[in-house]
Amino acid sequence: MPSPVSSGQQIAVPPFPLERRARQPIVRHLILFVLTFLTTTLVGAEHFGSYYLDFGTREMNLSVVEVLLNGLWYSASILAILGAHEFGHYYACRYYGVDASLPYFLPAPLPLTGTLGAFIRIRQTIPGKRELFDIGIAGPIAGFLVAIPVLLVGMSLSRVTPLPADTRAFIELGEPLLFKGAAWLFWGTPPEGYSINMHPMAFAAWFGLLATALNLFPIGQLDGGHISYAVLGRKSTAVTLGTLACLVGLTFVSSSWVVWTVLTLVMLLTFGPRHPRTADEDVPLDRTRLWLAFAALVMFVVCFTPAPIEPFDIVNQPDSLQAQGAP
Repeated sequence: MPSPVSSGQQIAVPPFPLERRARQPIVRHLILFVLTFLTTTLVGAEHFGSYYLDFGTREMNLSVVEVLLNGLWYSASILAILGAHEFGHYYACRYYGVDASLPYFLPAPLPLTGTLGAFIRIRQTIPGKRELFDIGIAGPIAGFLVAIPVLLVGMSLSRVTPLPADTRAFIELGEPLLFKGAAWLFWGTPPEGYSINMHPMAFAAWFGLLATALNLFPIGQLDGGHISYAVLGRKSTAVTLGTLACLVGLTFVSSSWVVWTVLTLVMLLTFGPRHPRTADEDVPLDRTRLWLAFAALVMFVVCFTPAPIEPFDIVNQPDSLQAQGAP
């Protein structure tokens, strides 16, 4: 395939042949999607069971089939958020003629999420900063736009519930600013001894916001790393290393950051801290994309929480923030 040709601020990207795209097998994508649907529905059933029982203060009067069907509240919501994110990347690639796979959904028997997320494979070098920026930011924007209505509907279906005396079986979910705002909009500040019993859709939105924040970390080849490089060029390497230092610091705030920090270190050791160069590295982005980069920063701030998952401590949290019964 010929090298991209630079012409001023424009980059000619060799389109990936449509006839080759048409032959991409989709069986593996469908199998992974179905498996992820099953694992997230099972986890969603656990979330609904916890929600229905009101922190163990009610008896379960539903059949197993009814509980499983109500697991769709979570699975449909989280698959919509993750799917929107990855298809945002995918269609941006298609727009620029960049070879990319359909989304791979990752099933996982994890008790809180039922999935490790989703990803697409970009099989071709993205030569231009404009294309890199648009492909990188399209996913977070698409997922975020789906997460907002899921959050609002999920929070409206939640309810304020008295907490039992023994909260050792509960966990506390760190609240991103956007999540805090939605909780306050519908329920205000719960009185002492009460908490918002989260509907499964609200938990899906929480996970979707967290996933958006993780992807927007300006590190390496994450979405945020692509955006950072497109805006800052070679200076983005310093941003990557500085953000990595912040991640290490976050592990002392909450142990829930340990896994993400280790995965980030592995990624940087494997691919290096420097973002792959584009042919127009020294060409600045236009003003519209700079404003979109600022919007991505705002998105990161409202989706970020310094302590995602912690043991619930009613003594230190008398006004009881969000609590989710442990599965």
